[in-house]
Amino acid sequence: MSFFRSDTPADLLKHLFIIVVLTAALIIGFFYVYLPITTNHGETIVVPKVTGMNQADLEDYLDERNLAYFVDDSTYNASIKPGTVLMQEPKAGEKVKEGRKIYVSVSMKNPPVIKMPKLTDGSVKNAQMILKSYDLVVGQLKFVPNIQKDAVLRQMVNGKEIAAGAAITKGTRVDLEVGDGLGNQEFPVPNLVNMPADEATTLLVGQGLQVGEIFYQPARNGETEGTVVKQRPVPDPNTTIRMGQLVDLWVAGSEPLKSIE
Repeated sequence: MSFFRSDTPADLLKHLFIIVVLTAALIIGFFYVYLPITTNHGETIVVPKVTGMNQADLEDYLDERNLAYFVDDSTYNASIKPGTVLMQEPKAGEKVKEGRKIYVSVSMKNPPVIKMPKLTDGSVKNAQMILKSYDLVVGQLKFVPNIQKDAVLRQMVNGKEIAAGAAITKGTRVDLEVGDGLGNQEFPVPNLVNMPADEATTLLVGQGLQVGEIFYQPARNGETEGTVVKQRPVPDPNTTIRMGQLVDLWVAGSEPLKSIE
């Protein structure tokens, strides 16, 4: 009697066929039955619109729709009620699976604290742009006598000067003192009549005044060409002028030709 049994080729083929069928059944069952059941394959939810809602209402609202939420950003805006949802991701109308988290951005209750920017020594236009970029509010513009026209001289909050780098909350109103281009100092109007035009303009600049318009007219009654024959304001013992003001000149002769470089 033999203790060993040898399978015939037909038996081997039958065994291989059974193994192949079982393997295929396992693969089909895993990918087309098990995975769809465990991952809710094909079951999607349309994301509702939550922007504009209050954060306190989100949990119940999304829980009823088998969704959740997560706050990933906060922004302060004085004109928006605290806790209001500002943005969401995914957006409303997109399809997601059950249990998906909706990432939201909400408005903060308290404004964040930042460092006050340096606005002095720059122009008022530049200061306004900087304040806006820092989410600060441009307050009153107070023009004061100073030859630095449109230059920011002081930055103020609630009537007190605030230094650059000081702590300040976003949304704070910042007032600015700005130079009006005129100085405080007053002095008699200089007499420029009969002076050469170039010397007259040099004198004006030296005294902190500005040369206004220059009018040329034909020389007459022995007037020397190139000299000042009239000015505005006129020199008068009872008339004063402030630094930064304009002085117009009338010059005898024709306007000099400009050199072409």
